[in-house]
Formats: sequence, C-alpha cells, structure tokens
Amino acid sequence: MKTDKNRVYIFDTTLRDGEQSPGYSMNTEEKLILARQLERMGVDIIEAGFPIASEGDFEAVKLIAKEIKKSQVAGLARANKNDIDRAWQAIKGAVHPRIHTFISSSDIHLKYQLKKSREQVLKEAVAAVKLAKSYTDNVEFSPMDATRSDRDYLVEMVSAVIDAGATTVNIPDTVGYAIPEEFGNLIAYLFANVKTMGNTIIATHCHNDLGLAVANSLAAIRNGARQVECTINGIGERAGNTAMEEIVMALKTRKDLFGLYTKIKTEQIYKTSRLLTQITGIPVQPNKAIVGANAFAHESGIHQDGLIKEKITYEIMTPQSVGISDTHIVLGKHSGRNAISHHLKKMGYLLDDEQINKVAARVKELADVKKDIYDEDLEVILAEEIYRGEDKYSLVYLNVVSGNVAIPTATMEMQIGKDIVRKAGFGNGPVDATFAAIRNITKTNYPLMKYVVNAITGGSDAQGEVTVQLKHNNHSVVGRGAHPDVIVASAKAYINALNRMEFLKDNIKKVKIVE
Repeated sequence: MKTDKNRVYIFDTTLRDGEQSPGYSMNTEEKLILARQLERMGVDIIEAGFPIASEGDFEAVKLIAKEIKKSQVAGLARANKNDIDRAWQAIKGAVHPRIHTFISSSDIHLKYQLKKSREQVLKEAVAAVKLAKSYTDNVEFSPMDATRSDRDYLVEMVSAVIDAGATTVNIPDTVGYAIPEEFGNLIAYLFANVKTMGNTIIATHCHNDLGLAVANSLAAIRNGARQVECTINGIGERAGNTAMEEIVMALKTRKDLFGLYTKIKTEQIYKTSRLLTQITGIPVQPNKAIVGANAFAHESGIHQDGLIKEKITYEIMTPQSVGISDTHIVLGKHSGRNAISHHLKKMGYLLDDEQINKVAARVKELADVKKDIYDEDLEVILAEEIYRGEDKYSLVYLNVVSGNVAIPTATMEMQIGKDIVRKAGFGNGPVDATFAAIRNITKTNYPLMKYVVNAITGGSDAQGEVTVQLKHNNHSVVGRGAHPDVIVASAKAYINALNRMEFLKDNIKKVKIVE
C-alpha cells in the first residue's frame, strides 16, 4: 500500500478506549452521534468499539460501520479466533473496515498476566494477523506494553506480524511509562532493525500517566511514525490518552518544525469537544489546551495590551482555527487601561483618558470582591462614574448589623458637598435601616415608590442591581446601584435617586416649571 510520508493519519479511539474509562460510558445512539461528528471532522480511522466486550458494544460498532462512509471503521480484537470473528461480524458492513488485533509483548505481561512464553505469544500474534487478513486487507496489530518490552523481541514480533500481513503496526505506551526521548528512540530502533518494514505504517498509542502522551506521540512522529491513536479531550483509561486536538494543532502550528499535515478539519475541534462533554456530562478543565475555557482567555494586563496591538504576541494560533469565535479578554484586577478601553470600544463607548482612569479604578476595585467582570457590570460602572451630573451626595462608609435577635441598625458616613456626616438608622430589616440612616443624614423623606433587586449576571458571586424610585410632588426619579453586597447596592441606588432628585429640582427652578 502506497502511503504519503508527509501525512499523519488520525486514529480516533474515543468510542473504544475513551468510552471504557470511568464516567464516559455511552449508549448506542450517543456513540453514533459522536461517530458522525468524527467523520465530519475528517478522522481517518474511527475505532468504534470492542465488539466481543458486550452485545451492546457489538451492535454499536455494527451500526457505526453501516453508517460511516468516508472514515475507516475499526473493531478491536484480542489475538484469538473468537474475538477476531466477532470483530469482523461487527465491521464487515463498513465501506472501509479494519480489524485491530493485539497481544502483550512485555515480559511483565507475559509472566504475570498471560502466563505464556515468548514463543507462544509470537505464534498467537502471527495466527491472529493471518486470520484477520483472511477477512480484510486492512489489518492493524498492537504489541501491548511495547515500551516495557525487550527491544529485540519487539523487533522479532513486529517483523513477524508484517510478514503475516499487518499493514499498520501500533506501538503502545500502554501504561504511560515512556519519556519522549526514549520513545522516539524506540521508534527509530524499529525502523532501523525491522527489515521488512516496507510501506507498513507505524502508529503510536500513548497513555498520559506521566502527562507525556502528546509529547511521546510527537517524538514518535519525528522518528517516522505516521499514525497517532488519540481521543477527543484526551479521555481514556486512568489519566487518559493522547489528546487529538493537541496533537493535530501541534502539527499544524509547528509545521515549520514537522513539515507534516493531517486531514482534520480543525475548525470542528471545539464543536466536537463540546459534543463529547454534552454526551457524557463531564466538563473539560478550564486550563485544558486548545479546548479549555481559558485556552484563548487573557486577564494579564501585559498580555491584553500585546494582543490588542497584535494577536500573534500572545496567541500562537487563532481561536477561529479550532472553531472558537474569538479571543476572550477577561476584565479583572490584572487588566490594564488599554484592555478596558478596547473592550469598551467594542461595546460602543468612546471614553477619554480621564474617564478610562475612573472606570479602570472601579474595575479593579470590583474585581477584588467579584471574580468575573461582565459587560453589564461595566455598564453600571459607566452609569455611576461617567454618565451623570455632579453629585451632591456620595457614600463613604456603611456598616449594618442585623439578624433574628438584633435590632437592624445601619451606621453610615456620607459626603454632602465638602462635609462628611455620620449618623445611624434603625429599621425593620437591614435595607430599611440603611434607608433610615440616609434620610437622617440628608434630612430628606421622599416617599419610596419602588424597590427592586435583580442579579446582573448569573452565579453566586453576581452583582446585585437595585432600583429605587422616589417621588417628589408630581415628579419621580429612579436611582440604580450595583454591588456584590445587595445592602451596599441598595444604599447606592437610594443615594443615586437623591442626586437625580436634586438635579431635577435644580432644573425645575431654572425653567420655571410649575409644580
């Protein structure tokens, strides 16, 4: 079989190795939905399952084999007749079927698990490949625990299965034991010592027990491997497998180094990752490479400034290249003025330097008590800091004591013009006491027509937005305030209403409106 030496084939085992890990079990319909997306994504080989494992797995593999037209569909089988026969029965309806058979090659497995000699295992490996070959020309063989196997015995086994008809030989790091340099050297050793290699594709199947699955796979590729067995989001036994999105984007991003390509439609990566999380209910950790929530999110002011000037300064790939709409600049205590100004421009607000300074100070102040700053938070800050007249009243300090055995009491300091005034108020609850303190300080007593509390955004740390409506003769004003503490938000809303009332009264006098 003629192969393209510059192409890396993607063998996705999400539906087999990934699905058998705790928490990731899928039913037949869910497997089919994901298989369709893998084909849409451009996966070369879909390992649909382990047909002999259960009747359900058999039916799922059979259904996927029948529906998938472009990708190869593989069924896994141990190196024995029953497994291989069952695998063929499941995949024979596929347009491009593959039988993937395996047996251990390490002395550790031979002695403690199989309890067989090297000669016996070698004979069974060859017989399995020959039987699979009688069903299809597309046969893959894996010597399990290859990285802990004797190298000369591994060479003997790989040579024998190629002679028996294997077109792909996979070298698994079954327990995630290898180090990249060591694994790369193993692949190079096989190419140097297997004399019958020919056009056989050498593949890798690396586990992530030491967090090196992707690194080991890349080391293997640099030494001649041209198929990578991987899973979406890196799911799989124990610590998981090589993450497909990471291996694909590493090859694409560092084409200058590898000079290789895959047929994966990378714009489908994020969608596929999300589909898997929706099916299994298990989310991806935020800092996960490529598909994590923070993969294209930036909060550092230095990073944000660089990104605004030129994205390549802090992003080695575009979010659009993996199917994410855009970079996410997270506003928080680490954000600089440039990032805040840029974000406000995107929202439609053009502010001068002095205004930006005011908003930036409030953003940092809010970020100390609230994790995420949303657009709605910024709009409240703008309303309070920028788009209002000169205020007569402002809040300096508020302390409230309340509870089921205490009289609700609010102690408050307010600035009125240049004066600081402190007084207390009592009420039926903490908000009532706060409003009483404000009335005592300002010597006002406008009727309260409306008091409404809403969460600006979702989450338990959301700011509370309070709306207060006060009435004076035939006129009314609405004040708004926001703060993670709803009592503080209430005070700010009431004070905001008082300031608007003063503004209203001044304008009534100027235009001589009859009340």
